[in-house]
Amino acid sequence: MFRYVPIIILIVFSMCFGQVNYSFNIADAKRDDGKLYLWIYFKDKNRSLKKVQISEKTLARRSKVHPNKNFEWYDLRPSEAYIDQIKSTGTTLRGESRWFNAVSIECDEEQLDIISSFSFVNKIEPIKQYRKPVEVESQKNRNLNKILDFDEEFYGNSYDQLEQINVPAAHNAGYYGQGVKVLVLDTGFNLEHPVFDALNVIAEWDVIYDDSTTKNETGQDASGNQHNHGTSVLSILAGYSSDTLIGAAFQSDYILAKTEILDKEIVAEEDNYVRALEWGETRGADVMTASLGYTDWYIQDDMDGNTAITTKAVDIAVSHGIVCIASAGNENHNNWGTIVAPADADSVISVGAVGIDPDNNIYIAGFSSRGPTADGRTKPEVCAMGVNTFRALGDGSSYYSGNGTSFAAPLVAGAAALILNAKPDWTPMMVREALMMTASHSDRPDNDYGWGIIDTWAAINYAEGNNFLKPELKQNYRNPFKTSTTIEYKLLQSTKVQLKIYNIIGQEIITLVDQFEPSGTKTVVWNGCDANDQEVSSGVYIYTLTVGDTRISNKMVLIN
Repeated sequence: MFRYVPIIILIVFSMCFGQVNYSFNIADAKRDDGKLYLWIYFKDKNRSLKKVQISEKTLARRSKVHPNKNFEWYDLRPSEAYIDQIKSTGTTLRGESRWFNAVSIECDEEQLDIISSFSFVNKIEPIKQYRKPVEVESQKNRNLNKILDFDEEFYGNSYDQLEQINVPAAHNAGYYGQGVKVLVLDTGFNLEHPVFDALNVIAEWDVIYDDSTTKNETGQDASGNQHNHGTSVLSILAGYSSDTLIGAAFQSDYILAKTEILDKEIVAEEDNYVRALEWGETRGADVMTASLGYTDWYIQDDMDGNTAITTKAVDIAVSHGIVCIASAGNENHNNWGTIVAPADADSVISVGAVGIDPDNNIYIAGFSSRGPTADGRTKPEVCAMGVNTFRALGDGSSYYSGNGTSFAAPLVAGAAALILNAKPDWTPMMVREALMMTASHSDRPDNDYGWGIIDTWAAINYAEGNNFLKPELKQNYRNPFKTSTTIEYKLLQSTKVQLKIYNIIGQEIITLVDQFEPSGTKTVVWNGCDANDQEVSSGVYIYTLTVGDTRISNKMVLIN
């Protein structure tokens, strides 16, 4: 009878402070089972002392990106006291997110009313879904009896998809993905297929049912097809069956997460994605690939790189040192029409699909989602073969070819693993830049192909000596100045840019630029005022340009 005393106390307490407002319509948020599936975000971590265990590989990978950054907040779990209060309402806890300081739950309207009154709750949002038809099978299989030369024979029917992105050249140089850990998020994986006989799996997690079996299990899906999609994706990336199918990174170590529920169509849920990404990060993943996308509950204006929670999770993962790959989506000819989350993320490598016609001409697949993002950035980043892509099937023995950006993404993920095999010190943004700037359309990126079809070997050899394309920041003119001055900078690629002014003791005065910009020379005028449009005093000021991992600063003098 004392179970609900804390709730009563909190409800009384909250009457003084008001309830959390939520903007979604309750009727629209209900699932078929009548339940509400929600994210509950907390205001703080309440001095939580519970940290997840972090592998040495993870620590080393993080330090490569941010040598002096303290990641402790991200590693602390949400407050157990807060979670206990949520659970005491009778709701079902689905999972938790350290990165967003949130829990995902199932509840009814009465329980939601109680939870929204808790003083520690910051925000409540629905857990969003994405439903899409299972990838359309190609109308023809590849010719299994075609005459092959020696190199082609080794790759079998996967030769075309690998040769197009110049993977064989990397293999011939001895790069097979050794020492690189790859996290794959999908519907499940049938590892009994002989294409996986040599696969090194270091961890598996069924996020849906919270066990370590990522294959379809009895009672989970009556059709037995739960693991089909993931099996195909993994085979393109990691398979090894000579003369039949070779994956791009067949000697990498694999971390597998089953995150998506299959019932005639793929139902992807954000909280499963986020939890699996956090889990794989702590286990040392260097590369993450997910052939999944989210549109339900969103509108196209939300594809801005800052709205969808999976999009924000990918950006956090990249900031932790993980190269993140996402399929652009198969939405070009339907009502949605454009890219899906998290392909809109600022730092992701989103992948479109290309095919080859009978005359060996390359074309962008009709279904492949196009850009731009809602805020005007070019998408996708790159392309790979997504028409008649050869893969293993989930039945445990067969092979076939299929269509979809789902099958282009693992090719790019494999290329990323080979690049990190060759260049282990490279950060995610360096890998991303190398893939984009050596792709087939790098001199003319557009919203169909992005920067074009990747070239793995060229990317490995890009900017030898780590001399990556860096922005240029010129001395301001006039300097010293009285009323205004012009700052000029040059970008050698489309990228996210921040330009800020600081005083001599490091206090931020104003942000002049904070957005994605195309390549070229830019000019910005500063009128000597702060963010509140108040004139600042005479003195020395620092203007700082931040582009990716690069930060450049110059001094200037204001004389009033």
